[in-house]
Amino acid sequence: MDATFTTGKELQKMDPVFGQLSFDDHEQIVFCNDKDTGLKAIIGIHNSVMGPALGGTRMWNYNTEWEALNDVLRLSRGMTYKSAITGLNIGGGKAVIIGDAKTQKTPELMRKFGEFVHSLSGRYITAEDVGMETKDMDTVRDVTPYVTGISEERGGSGNPSPVTAYGVYLGMKAAAKSQFGSDVLDGKKVLVQGIGHVGETLVEYLTKEGAQVTITDINEEKLYQVASKYNATIYTGEDLYTADVDIYAPCAMGATINDNTVDKIKAKVIAGAANNQLADENVHGARLQERGILYAPDFLINAGGIINVYAELANYGKAEIMSKTENIYNTTLEIIDFAAKNNITTHKAALTIAQNRIDARKIENAKK
Repeated sequence: MDATFTTGKELQKMDPVFGQLSFDDHEQIVFCNDKDTGLKAIIGIHNSVMGPALGGTRMWNYNTEWEALNDVLRLSRGMTYKSAITGLNIGGGKAVIIGDAKTQKTPELMRKFGEFVHSLSGRYITAEDVGMETKDMDTVRDVTPYVTGISEERGGSGNPSPVTAYGVYLGMKAAAKSQFGSDVLDGKKVLVQGIGHVGETLVEYLTKEGAQVTITDINEEKLYQVASKYNATIYTGEDLYTADVDIYAPCAMGATINDNTVDKIKAKVIAGAANNQLADENVHGARLQERGILYAPDFLINAGGIINVYAELANYGKAEIMSKTENIYNTTLEIIDFAAKNNITTHKAALTIAQNRIDARKIENAKK
């Protein structure tokens, strides 16, 4: 083999699945390809101890197939712990479709994706995520029952984004209570990065409470629209991580807390909707702790969406959806307390409690 193909990075890619940290003992990974529709998708089932794997489908124009694979692995793993920490009897899975959702997504492509989901016989149940809409889940529903987040007209729970935003808002308030001594956000300076479905609703909650909200997004048209609607400030500085704010709320893509940003952050609380905010959960989680920055674990506080779509499987209504989501506030405080007592990061504390629940269920399942 040519020596140019044996660098460290290339060696890593020679073991692109089992050799990755993000693989983390995934049970099943399915590569989906359809020439006629142009579908290229990956479904990751991380863990089904608690039940069938439930998690949304993300459509994103990834730079490489490797980037898509790593994303679905990290997201799928996160879903396992999100469901477990929230007390849901469901496993963790996720799917990604490679492509531009604005120009390449078609009903035919979504139906073909639904057929691949159906072929797994219920081991994976999909829902919407970045690049997806409720109408897309309705299209998938045409070919498989293994989908949630369908429209209320078709008996579903509808768009989960508002519930996700509510959970993030409550998790942020709990973190503020621990860090600042009060959960009142009136007057607090909050930077919201990413104002999609969830981010915009979070801005609405924060604005109503009187927080000083600054927003940033790659979509300039949406940026000015939301700024005008909620009287929010648009961030115009060169490096948003150095912004003089009390709370940083990442609500776009993951890994924004990384080697390049972790020492720049001035905020004292990080609480947002994005998945996998820590590029390296051990290294960057520890660094935030050393710097006295309180991190509200993403897979805990953004669990409102999974609570909302899980309702379709567990047959509970809006009142219970909101009750379970409101409990994110108490769980966040418990995680922060557990972390302090055990001198570990909040991320590690949340993972530990979630894993304990999974291990207990595994023992129960073995006895049956």
